[in-house]
Amino acid sequence: MTRKGSDFAGVSVAITTPFKGDLVDYDLLKQQVEFQIEAGVNCLCPVGTTGESPTLSHDEHERVISVVIETVAGRAKVMPGTGSNSTHEALKLTRWAAAEGADAALVVAPYYNKPTQEGFYQHFKALAEDSSIPICVYNIPGRTGKNIEPETIARLSELSQIQLVKEATGSMDQASQTLELTNLTLLSGDDSMTLPLMSIGGEGVISVVGNIVPQDMLQLVKAAAEGNYAEAQKMHFKLFTLCREMLGLSTNPIPIKGAMKMLGRDSGELRLPMTPLCENGEKRLAQVLTDYGLL
Repeated sequence: MTRKGSDFAGVSVAITTPFKGDLVDYDLLKQQVEFQIEAGVNCLCPVGTTGESPTLSHDEHERVISVVIETVAGRAKVMPGTGSNSTHEALKLTRWAAAEGADAALVVAPYYNKPTQEGFYQHFKALAEDSSIPICVYNIPGRTGKNIEPETIARLSELSQIQLVKEATGSMDQASQTLELTNLTLLSGDDSMTLPLMSIGGEGVISVVGNIVPQDMLQLVKAAAEGNYAEAQKMHFKLFTLCREMLGLSTNPIPIKGAMKMLGRDSGELRLPMTPLCENGEKRLAQVLTDYGLL
C-alpha cells in the first residue's frame, strides 16, 4: 500500500542549532547542512527537539528555518519543527515555513497543556485546514506529557494535509495500531527503534545520531527497505550500541552536541536550562566515540 507522505521515506536528520555565545551561529549551521547533504540524507528537520526550539526566540526560530531552506536549495527535503502548545503560534510558524519553501512541517503535540483527545484533534485540524504543505504529527508523550491515541491519529488521517507520523512513544503496539488504522507514513522518532518499526511497515527515521553518522543510518534504512534484514540487523546493533551509550548519557540534545564538539563540528554550546555533560560524562562519551571508530 502506498501511504500518504511516502515521499519522506528514508532518513531525515533532526539537526542541532549551533550557538556562539548567546547567538545562533548561522555560518556553522550552513556547514552542518552541507555535511548532511553530502552524506545524502533525504530530509533535514531543523528547530525540533534536537534543535533546541524551546529556547529560541520566535525571530530565531523563523530565521533558522529560512537559512536551512536557502542552504539546502532543493537538494533535499526540509521539514522544520513548527509546533507549539499554542495553536495560534503553531499556525504562525507553519505559515512561515510554507512561505519560505519548506516541504512539510513537523508539528509536535501541544505540550504542558495536556489537552483532551478532542483538543489534539482540533489543534491539528486547524493546522491541516490552514496549511499548504503536508504535516507530520510528532507524538512524543515523554516530552509533552500526554499521548495522542491511535484512534485520534486515525481521525486526523482523514485530513488531506496530515500525511506523516513521527512515532516516539516507544510502543510497538501503538505504532502497529497507527499503521493498521491509517494510510499515513510512519517515521521512527527514536534511532534505536528504526529497524523494529520498519519491520511492521514504518518507512524510515527522523534521526538524532544521524548528526554524526548519517551514512550508517542510511545504510540501515536502505537495507531494511530492500528486505535485506541480515544487513539491517548488523547495522541496527552497531547503531544501537552507539545510541544506548551516547544518547543515554543525558537528555537530548546534550550528548549529541557534546559528540559534535569532540568531532570538531559544533561548539557544543547549549542554552539554559540545558547544560553540558559533567566531566565523567564527557570521558564516557569520548570512550564511546573512540570505540565506534569516530575518535
